[in-house]
Amino acid sequence: MKSFDELASLKTRLANEAQRRANEAAEQRRREAQRLAEANVFREAVGDVRPLPDVRQPTLGRHKTAPVARQRAADEVAALEQSMSDEIDIASLLDTDEQLSFRRPGIGPDVVRRLRKGEWTIKSQIDLHGLRVDEARSALVEFLQHATRNDQRCVRVIHGKGLGSLNREPVLKGKVLKWLVQRQDVLAFCQARPNDGGAGAVVVLLSPR
Repeated sequence: MKSFDELASLKTRLANEAQRRANEAAEQRRREAQRLAEANVFREAVGDVRPLPDVRQPTLGRHKTAPVARQRAADEVAALEQSMSDEIDIASLLDTDEQLSFRRPGIGPDVVRRLRKGEWTIKSQIDLHGLRVDEARSALVEFLQHATRNDQRCVRVIHGKGLGSLNREPVLKGKVLKWLVQRQDVLAFCQARPNDGGAGAVVVLLSPR
């Protein structure tokens, strides 16, 4: 009798547990249906809208690089190249010393003397060796523009002695002197000291930025 009573009690508990689970499942389905119904009512009420971004999450945008006015820079270089003539006669503009030097009107002769003595530190240089005339002119224009922008007052231009050219004449030397004379940012220049290139280079003093 005791075993029969225990079996009957177990059966009752199992039945109650099954009923409880069924009731919970029914309640879950009812709540889900109610939630969906409320959501549909809300969508119909607010219409077609898009949700705002979550302000708690920072938006990482791609860093935009400032545009570079390359075309304008190229145009400036081209204009300066065209303004520098190869036919200009600079004989009257150069000081008639052994190391043909130049100083712009208003610049005293002491400036050239100090330049020749190396009182200004050479900040940068360009070597035009092996370049054709047009290439050398373009390279010199860009070099001087860069030096002026960076406030490099004293620079060296290496034009060579012409040992490898036809008739062993310094083709670029005369061109470089003519080009420099036509640059308003060139205050003075002179032949470099022997340890700075001698007759194969000139030291140039540029105006302040």
